[in-house]
Amino acid sequence: MGKTVATNRKARHDYAVEDTLEAGIALTGTEIKSVRESQLNLQDAYARIERGEAWLVGMRIAPWAGGNRNNHEPMRDRKLLLHRTQIDQLVGKTKAKGLTMVPLSVYINDRGKAKVQLGLVRGKRNYDRRRDIAARDARRDMDREISDALRGR
Repeated sequence: MGKTVATNRKARHDYAVEDTLEAGIALTGTEIKSVRESQLNLQDAYARIERGEAWLVGMRIAPWAGGNRNNHEPMRDRKLLLHRTQIDQLVGKTKAKGLTMVPLSVYINDRGKAKVQLGLVRGKRNYDRRRDIAARDARRDMDREISDALRGR
């Protein structure tokens, strides 16, 4: 993985991640320049498969500051670059298991290409979220106690 330009922190809070995969994104020239400047938002984005192609919907890429009147549309649907077998597997998993595809992060790989890490996710219930928060708080308290003991307090 290369330089991470955006993460979807809310996705890990709202969903239980079952599986992840990497996909390329088909971007225009001004879009990739904005992505390299971390001018994007994954907050309400999701992926769907339509007519045998994978699409990323709801990802906002801000217009490039150095662009002209031919700058890109910020909220357009963007095609995901996946192999046919990967798309077929995703269709099977989303239909059979009731999973959703959500982007977890966008990064620039070592070759300079924009990639998205997709997660096959299942929605969490409220009690699952509360359990995660309680576990995180307990872990934080335990780490605090250990660090205090090591400092000799």
